[in-house]
Amino acid sequence: MTTVTTLQPGPVIDETARLLTEHYVFPETAGQIADLLRRRYAEGAYAVDGAEELASLVTADLQSVNGDRHLSLQYHADEIPEKRGAAVLESIRRDFDTSLGGVPRVELLDGGVAVLVLAPMLFPLEWAAEPVSAALSLASRAGAMILDLRANRGGDPDTVAFVCSHLLDKRTHLNSMFWRDGERTEQSWSQPHVPGSRFGGSKPVYVLTSSHTFSAAEELAYDLQQLGRAVVVGERTRGGAHPRDGWTVHPHLEASIPVGRAINPVSETNWEGTGVLPDIPCPAEDALERAHTLARARLAD
Repeated sequence: MTTVTTLQPGPVIDETARLLTEHYVFPETAGQIADLLRRRYAEGAYAVDGAEELASLVTADLQSVNGDRHLSLQYHADEIPEKRGAAVLESIRRDFDTSLGGVPRVELLDGGVAVLVLAPMLFPLEWAAEPVSAALSLASRAGAMILDLRANRGGDPDTVAFVCSHLLDKRTHLNSMFWRDGERTEQSWSQPHVPGSRFGGSKPVYVLTSSHTFSAAEELAYDLQQLGRAVVVGERTRGGAHPRDGWTVHPHLEASIPVGRAINPVSETNWEGTGVLPDIPCPAEDALERAHTLARARLAD
């Protein structure tokens, strides 16, 4: 149920600035952005009555310094819980329940080419392992595989590793993540064993991208591309490589703050700001047909 809550921009700005200073993965930039928010508030830039309008104004300022697309003030129409990260978790659970667990389409095309649409997210692995594994196992007998990430807005890095594990023959270092909390680095590896059947590391794989592909979906495309395991077909992706966490700063507003950054073991960098560059650039709407043609030609050789 949607309720009307009095908006006081001052406490929202103060708390958002505090969270930035304490948690943003780039401390120096956090200070610059926090100062910007406080200055803009003092100038009257946030003197609005609606939480949705405030979220839009603050998000524009949050992203104005270094263009970090994971950094935002998110508006939620329904009141959100105060527990850290709970607001996004509740909303994505609804998406999970209405998308067959994040695999709304599995299809076998002419020539023995399987298509898996992974959308709208790569959901938390504790939810997604069963449906994703079932879809990958079903497609494992195909001669080539197309992973369609054109409508995927991100998700869980553990699910990225889980998908990659089905497409590789041996345990492989996929990515590393630097976390500001504790200034520690954690490595992400593919799994040596997977439930069900493995597609394996030798048959052709194509990944479809669009300008909407974001975050963990970009990591999946980037990891496979850097390993030379997949050909990326489509458009340059949005360019968000910083995992985020969320804090409730108002009953309808959540501060989304990146708390880490990706470091690929091959490129020693990531896709932040640049996006994943396709190997075969083409409009997103043409990417499936283009990848299918490439796959059939490859299988015919």
